[in-house]
Amino acid sequence: MAKLLYRIGRSAYTYRWRFIAVWLLVLIGAGTAAATMMKPTTMTFTIPGLESVQTQEEMSDLFPSEGDSMEAPTGTIVVRAPEGETLSDPAPAADLDKLISELQGQDSLVDRDTIVSPVTAAAGMEQQVTAAKAGQGLSPEQISSDFQALSPLSEDGRTGTFTVTFDAATSTDVPAAEVSKVTDILENASTDNLEVSYNGNVFQMTEIGATAELVGLAVAAIVLIITFGSFVAAGLPLITAVVGVGTGIMLVFAATSLTDSINNITPTLASMIGLAVGIDYALFIVSRYRNELVAFAGGNNLTPKELAEVVRKTSHRQRAHLAGLAVGKAGSAVCFAGLTVIIALAALSIINIPFLTAMALAAALTVFIAVTVAVTLLPAILGAFGTKAFAGKVPVVKAPDPEDDKPTMGLRWVRQIRKRPVVFSLSSILLLVVLAIPALGLQLAMPTDDSAKLGSPQRTAAEWINEGFGPGRNAPMIAVVKADDPQQAQQAFGTAVADISAVEGVSNAQITQVNEAGTAAQVLITPTTGATDEATNSTLQAIRAAEASFADSTGGSYAVTGVTPIFEDISDRLSDVLVPYVAIVVVLAFVLLMIVFRSLWVPLIAALGFALSVAATFGVTVAVWQWGWLGITDDPQAIISFLPIMLIGIVFGLAMDYQVFLVTRMREGYVHGKTAGNAVSNGFKHGARVVTAAALIMISVFAAFILMDEPFIAVMGSALAIAVLIDAFVVRMTIVPAVLFLLGDRAWSLPGWLDRIIPKVDVEGEVLTGMKNVGSDSEDADGHGGSDGSDGSDEAGKVRA
Repeated sequence: MAKLLYRIGRSAYTYRWRFIAVWLLVLIGAGTAAATMMKPTTMTFTIPGLESVQTQEEMSDLFPSEGDSMEAPTGTIVVRAPEGETLSDPAPAADLDKLISELQGQDSLVDRDTIVSPVTAAAGMEQQVTAAKAGQGLSPEQISSDFQALSPLSEDGRTGTFTVTFDAATSTDVPAAEVSKVTDILENASTDNLEVSYNGNVFQMTEIGATAELVGLAVAAIVLIITFGSFVAAGLPLITAVVGVGTGIMLVFAATSLTDSINNITPTLASMIGLAVGIDYALFIVSRYRNELVAFAGGNNLTPKELAEVVRKTSHRQRAHLAGLAVGKAGSAVCFAGLTVIIALAALSIINIPFLTAMALAAALTVFIAVTVAVTLLPAILGAFGTKAFAGKVPVVKAPDPEDDKPTMGLRWVRQIRKRPVVFSLSSILLLVVLAIPALGLQLAMPTDDSAKLGSPQRTAAEWINEGFGPGRNAPMIAVVKADDPQQAQQAFGTAVADISAVEGVSNAQITQVNEAGTAAQVLITPTTGATDEATNSTLQAIRAAEASFADSTGGSYAVTGVTPIFEDISDRLSDVLVPYVAIVVVLAFVLLMIVFRSLWVPLIAALGFALSVAATFGVTVAVWQWGWLGITDDPQAIISFLPIMLIGIVFGLAMDYQVFLVTRMREGYVHGKTAGNAVSNGFKHGARVVTAAALIMISVFAAFILMDEPFIAVMGSALAIAVLIDAFVVRMTIVPAVLFLLGDRAWSLPGWLDRIIPKVDVEGEVLTGMKNVGSDSEDADGHGGSDGSDGSDEAGKVRA
């Protein structure tokens, strides 16, 4: 593979304008596809095969007039009078009537004549419910309880709700402009006499800006400037990363026409991962190109100015050769590292969770594009800049060369580890174990309005409903009760209501609809606790457990569905597959690294280190975001259910990135005759600076997403930043070298029989060692001698720093 990448890198540098033109066409094509094929993303999270999902589908068949409530183009408006007043008081009532009148004038809404004040709607509902329930022989107390569970007006008269329905098939089909018109009316309707908020399906669409990406790019630019000491060199990874992410995101948006599993979080997650790895992969190749230039010059400890002079006096042919070497050597590691990320993400599809698969494949796509850009477009851009690739010297910044004879910071650090490997390894492991302890209290939940960003309309509406109607109003469940014999169905329905009402944690249960055949009924269940409360899941399980005795006594059956049961089932499913997925990823890490490093100990250390990194990351994430430590969030809440499994897949790939880039230089030194200890020290010296820069870039890019309004993205960005910090600096740059020092020669051993059967992978690019330039010096890619202003000479080989 190294030879192939060498040819690609050399060709891209030589025929730079052709490669750049191809990528421009790719960008235009992706942009066109996105513009013509893009459909709105969804906010629906479901998993085929779950009991609650199957029951939801069955309910749609039994009650076709109901449709799919999770996709209905509806929104709920929540209004509230000032404290001490009611919505029926003159001032709040006047403002409410004005709001309703404006909504009734919106052509995008249907059934506008049914949009009425909650006060009016409650009065009419009370008459109907009282008459119907009294006819059934229910007690006044039960009638009152049933009415309050359905009433659009709170018992104190202060809070009310009403529904608006848009003229569309589903919530994702509603044009954003029409939603904006309605939300503008709602946001302008709040007065001193009336507070207004909203939530529901059509109001879940959120516009995610590029602030986090820009902050991440800005910090990454600073790190790159310090690393290279050149504005031009620092800008190259940023250019290629933006191209890669832009292409990937546009393809993701185009894919919305092919599947309805892409939610609004997917593009942002893909952007986060693609931007981080895109900058890092380009950084590794540019750094290797710089090293090849320094080695060709026969000197070391070059200042940015001296390096620019080396480039200026190097012929175009020779620079193309060096660019090929950089892509062949560092590019091999980039391809392997990218492959590990892609495999780890793609492996999430075997869990068979559509929305999770879409998120993982979208992120994997951006990683694939980032790798492709790094090995094709980056050398082409290097060729386009030619002799100016390391121009634009940054004042003050020295950008020391790892080849400097003076001990670098990385070399000084690894020397300290070499003196006390036991102390460094044990203390680091103990630190990670302590950090992992809070993970034992990990609580998972799916995103609901109750967990939306504080101050958002969705969160405010949920809080007002909780206060006015009780938390159970935001966590309704529906039991679909079935009986084969219509004659006995009514008795079965009544028994189901009684059995469910007797379950601890149920505030109210009542029949709301019976199908035409009289063999199925919907029982609305209102719990006493909210959607994100652990007690609600206990109530759900108790209701399901009671079904067995109900079936024995009546011959009927029931199953529970609704948003809350579906989300609880998803959380349980994700928890069940978490441990097996971790095991798969750890074994995968071991096998891949065994092939790369021809060793049993190195992959074992890497895999165990990865497990420690993940455990510590979970612990810190729980402490910060679930328990509220450090004051980073003023709204501690359960961790979103699919975050841990996504985090494991992503962190696995990133951990292997640093393992490959750091340890390959160590193995390279050992294979070429260095002692085990010297090989580790020398390899660490060469790799520490670029790995440190890469880790800092990733940390900054991920941490910038904490600024996002979407809670999941903020927590994911924080968790990834923590994971990179822990894995790069504690595991890869402390534990790994310490244990390798302790193992000595044994670290690089592999049983002979195993060495013969596993494939050989040249990640270090050893096959390129000593390769000399080939081809004519008389012509460049455009048919002109001495390109880019170079005099075509080879005097750079005589330059001394």
